[in-house]
Amino acid sequence: MGKIATIEYFRVPPRWLFVKITDEEGHTGWGEATLEGHTQATEGALDALKTQLNGMEADNIEHIWQFVYRGNFYRGGSVLMSALSGIDIALWDLKARKVNLPIYQLLGGKVRDQIKVYSWIGGDRPSEVREQALARKAEGFTTIKMNGTADLAWLDSPKALQSAVARLATVKEVGLDAGIDFHGRVHKPMAAKLARLMEPHEPLFIEEPLLPGFVNETKNLRQKTVIPVALGERLYHRTDVREYLEKDAVDVLQPDVSHVGGITELMKIASMCEAYDVAVAPHCPLGPIAFAASVQADTVMPNFSIQEMSLGIHYNAGSEDMTSYIKNPEAWRVKEGHINILSGPGLGIEIDEEMVRKMAKIHADEKPWTTPGFVGANGEIREW
Repeated sequence: MGKIATIEYFRVPPRWLFVKITDEEGHTGWGEATLEGHTQATEGALDALKTQLNGMEADNIEHIWQFVYRGNFYRGGSVLMSALSGIDIALWDLKARKVNLPIYQLLGGKVRDQIKVYSWIGGDRPSEVREQALARKAEGFTTIKMNGTADLAWLDSPKALQSAVARLATVKEVGLDAGIDFHGRVHKPMAAKLARLMEPHEPLFIEEPLLPGFVNETKNLRQKTVIPVALGERLYHRTDVREYLEKDAVDVLQPDVSHVGGITELMKIASMCEAYDVAVAPHCPLGPIAFAASVQADTVMPNFSIQEMSLGIHYNAGSEDMTSYIKNPEAWRVKEGHINILSGPGLGIEIDEEMVRKMAKIHADEKPWTTPGFVGANGEIREW
């Protein structure tokens, strides 16, 4: 046993927020509390938690989780849960390193030897999509995710949907499977039309076809298409997930380990999903620590399906972002759409702390990354 001595956080490029916990015996663990566009708010929550958690037993991960979540009258939401995620992941890393085991061994042991992964592509024109899809294929991916569509009005011209269908068709011609992310920016009548048009091209899933909270509407949409419906990156707790499961409104749940309260809550959500025959495909367009934490959970999750892998951490792509902070990026080499499990102690990655501190110091005075926003053709704010 060892009490928490220090909690530190580091804002590093491109938009990541790392957390380090050290106990009184000198054991350390790393977590990630990245919340895109809300870094300063999350840092404020971490400032409060540092004061509250110092002196608590670092091994009592569940107790600390309950204290942070239930210890105050106001709870939940993206900011607090992301701060809690950074704490929780770091505590799991610290505890597993103390006993020289990967986190997945503390969670019950592996059920698989490899993790299926996918990555992102952009591009508005089929030629751009083809180029990026071929690049992901050359890196070893067999599955990608892409934008479903750009700006759409509540009731738009059918012609506005054709470019989305053409881009999907291009990816399928390259020989890749594709998940289609609607980003919640498509409204009910257009979402149903778009799903129907995409069906012949067999996308792997449609993600956030409607905004979070539209549970009944999502269920109705799901009944109109044979494409699996995926969502969950903007759900922050098992109680947010419950209604989607009870109403049979989702096929694939996509919780984010950096937004749901860390590994502790991710595993509870996965267990709930298993009871409803719902697959889990964790969301993670974030940094290397969040990805490593996701992989540790994926390794023991019976209903795991596929893991998102950020462009910023592809070993194959030679990303400077990843290799700057991680000493063993070769652990994530993608081959035939899979990576090996991370079998080293703790998270299974080695953080280059010197580089983390250096980059955090260099960029300390810079404005944090914020969501650029998405403005429609007539100047109104649209869903990003």
